[in-house]
This record gives sequence, structure tokens and C-alpha cells, in this order.
Amino acid sequence: MSGRIKIGISGWTYDGWRGTFYPKDVPHSRELDYASRQVSSIEINGTFYGLQSPKSYTAWHDKVPDNFTFSVKAPGFITHVKRLKNVETPIANFFANGIFRLKQKLGPILWQLPPSLKFDAKLLSEFLELLPGDTHAAARLARRHDTIVDERCDLSPGENRPLRHALEVRHASYRDPRFLPILRRAGVALVTADTAGKWPYFEGATADFTYARLHGDEKIYVSGYTPKALRGWAAKIRAWSRGGRDAFVYFDNDVKVRAPFDAMSLSKLLADGAARPGARARAARAARAVHALS
Repeated sequence: MSGRIKIGISGWTYDGWRGTFYPKDVPHSRELDYASRQVSSIEINGTFYGLQSPKSYTAWHDKVPDNFTFSVKAPGFITHVKRLKNVETPIANFFANGIFRLKQKLGPILWQLPPSLKFDAKLLSEFLELLPGDTHAAARLARRHDTIVDERCDLSPGENRPLRHALEVRHASYRDPRFLPILRRAGVALVTADTAGKWPYFEGATADFTYARLHGDEKIYVSGYTPKALRGWAAKIRAWSRGGRDAFVYFDNDVKVRAPFDAMSLSKLLADGAARPGARARAARAARAVHALS
């Protein structure tokens, strides 16, 4: 049995996409509506730069199809400013800020660490212990918010749903043998990030889902992916999804308007490959190779 595969883009509001990805007759207010009909998932990255509002989360939920999934990038204030220290209240603010309004369309939460943050087993373990495993636990944590979100707060989680967390690291010190076991104990996915060699490459199965961010094949944020490169990623993603593990993949090579087109091309490759004879056997061989890396 294979897990769900969601292929999407990181963000959707880029000036350069107008007239290229977005048809000229699509107004700015309908860009999310349009993008969500071309890809199956989008990573919300505005949440990294600042707290939003319940009204925004409601609008995002209402503009996309029922089977659509959002991933949400956690605040940089937690990861880049506080650097994971003394962050219980900022995490509470994040969950109090309206994220529950995404309802069943809420997918993984991405925690991206800065390149300068080195591996610290104690700090990382203590941080991961703070992350709630479901929306009811998140609501209990959210009640500890401070006054910064008093006027834009929603503490009603609705139906209890599991929460998934993914961690993207960018420092070579995370090659420490203690790192992956810490993630596995917490059930947090290790992000596989293709950064065109700018930062170290990590791969390993640490949760019941996988998460990849494709920043550019040859030049970070700029380069598109060749058909050969996309076929390689398609094989890897099929391997990840074997045994029921869900896979989330986001293109972040937005500068030259490559992200949405690469996402659509990869989705087509995966759909076509699933229909070809021998696809299951090839995925099984690739899965064994991935397991050997873990």
C-alpha cells in the first residue's frame, strides 16, 4: 500500500508569476484559488515572517478544494530569533493565532532552523517535547498565549486531528548519530532539502510521513529541474510512499517562475509512472535503497 503524495509549491504570491503561471485575467484575490487547482498542496510561508489572523486562515481554507492540503511554516521568531530557547509562549501564540481554522486541510508544520544553529541534543529534545501531537493538545498549549494575540485569537480546535511536524536543518553538525533517533522518538519528519549544494543534504525516515523541499537543481531558488532530475525525484518519492508513508514535496525555486511548472511536471510523472507495468517493483527496489540510508 502506498501513502498519499502531495506535490506543491512554497507560497503563491509572487509578482513575477503574473502573466506566466497566473493568467493575466486572474486577479490577485483569486491567485490562491487558481494555484490550488494546479497543485495538490501549498506551503504557507507568510506565517514564518509574522503572526497572521484567524480571518486569514479562514479565507485560505475557503478558497481551496476540499481535498487540498496546506503545510504551515512556523514562525522564524521561534527558530531564528529565539533559536529554540524559551519558546513555549511563542509556540502558544502561534497555535492561538487561527491555525485551527484550516480544519481538515491542515497538513504538516514546518520548523526550519537557521544555517548557523548547530546540533545541540538537549536543546533539540526539549524543543520537540513542546510540540503538540494533535489539535486538542495544541489548543491546551494555545491557552498560554500572551497579549500579543489577544485581538486575533481562536482557541477552538474543533474535531481532534493529529498534528505532524517536520524539521529542516542546515548545519553539518546534524550529521551527529544522535540526531535521527531524537527525531524518531518525537515522530518528527526530517526534511530532505535540495539546496543546490548551498547547505548539507540530509535524508532519513524518522516519521510516518516524509517532507521534501526542492530549492533548485543547480542554483538555489532559481534553477528549474530537468526531466532527468524530475524522474529521479519521482522514483525517490515513490519509494518514500511505500508501506503507507505519506509524502509532501514543495518546490521553492520561485525566482524564475520554475516552482509551479516543476510541481505540475513532477505530479504528472508520478501519475504516469503509477500506471506503468513494473512500477511497484521499481518502487520496492528504491525503498530498500532509502532504508539503507536511514
